[in-house]
Amino acid sequence: MKVKVLLVSLFSILFLGISCSSQSQLPHYNREWMLVDFQGFTKDELMKNKANINLTQKEKGNAKMGCNNMFFSYKIKNNHRIEFSQIGSTMMYCDGNMKLEQDFGKLLPTMKHYEIKGHFLTLKNDSGQTMKFIAADWD
Repeated sequence: MKVKVLLVSLFSILFLGISCSSQSQLPHYNREWMLVDFQGFTKDELMKNKANINLTQKEKGNAKMGCNNMFFSYKIKNNHRIEFSQIGSTMMYCDGNMKLEQDFGKLLPTMKHYEIKGHFLTLKNDSGQTMKFIAADWD
């Protein structure tokens, strides 16, 4: 009887260990991300505008590129695929250059692939255009 209890206990510990370690290997996209590389905009421009995307809510996201708030739905699919839809934005007048916001809003719905490497998230469309982000909570 003791041998059976011992075997069951060891199996449980081994199973939990494998289960926990495989979960930690899963990409963690549900977080806030700061835009660090996008269509020739300098890193200084992106930081000045606090350009970011927020994916912390399941299938609902938002972004800000300096002025207006953008909102959208997203779905993560198999094979590192992502789909953005129902994209909208507030429409406030903002002094200064709105090019970053306009370009981001135009390109976001074309993004179909995602990749997470370390603290970086890269979105890519079928034409090879990319948006690169870094996790906002990474030091």
